[in-house]
Amino acid sequence: MAKKSLIEREKKKKMLANKYGSLRQSLKQQLEKNLSIQEKLEVFQMLQSLPRNSAPTRLRNRCYLTGRSRSNYRDSGLSRHVLREMAHTCLLPGSKKSSW
Repeated sequence: MAKKSLIEREKKKKMLANKYGSLRQSLKQQLEKNLSIQEKLEVFQMLQSLPRNSAPTRLRNRCYLTGRSRSNYRDSGLSRHVLREMAHTCLLPGSKKSSW
């Protein structure tokens, strides 16, 4: 189980990314237009003035149940440990333990 503070920090980042997402996207579109260098610098400074944690690249995928940050499956949103345990207890339909 991940620390509660890390999980809450990740929730805050996700909230900030949703809040500033449209503004960030519109500023990036303005940078692509043919503007003078001075206007581009102003737009770039406005983009830099946004909170750092509002950037979507700072988000981290976490396990839905445990909060583990590594080895997550996108389809289920679970980490490999939880996925394995759920498959062994027959909670995931269609999954089988492979043997060769």
